[in-house]
Amino acid sequence: MALRGAITAERNESQAILDATSELIREIMARNELDARDVVSAIFTTTEDLDAEFPAVAARRLGLERVPLLCAREIPVPGALARVVRVLIHYYGDEERPARHVYLRDASVLREDLEAAQ
Repeated sequence: MALRGAITAERNESQAILDATSELIREIMARNELDARDVVSAIFTTTEDLDAEFPAVAARRLGLERVPLLCAREIPVPGALARVVRVLIHYYGDEERPARHVYLRDASVLREDLEAAQ
């Protein structure tokens, strides 16, 4: 199974990126009642204006040290939302239970169709 999420960082500074990523990962894990043992892998992307830190560092600090993590750059589409960290998490879960995707801070506009579930 897979979960999506996104959050905006306040600034292009290491601590701001780590704080935003930690908030996002914690919220995804809580809303979906996941444990680090449930996570298969995670792919992080950042907009090109965030280059002060790897989002995966925050995930490792939260206990995902044995999970394969990858960081990449988003396509720089003109007019796209700035300072965004996105994640795609693959996990073991109950197929009967719907995935709860998480979009926080200014990134909530990226998936307004999910707002009711937020």
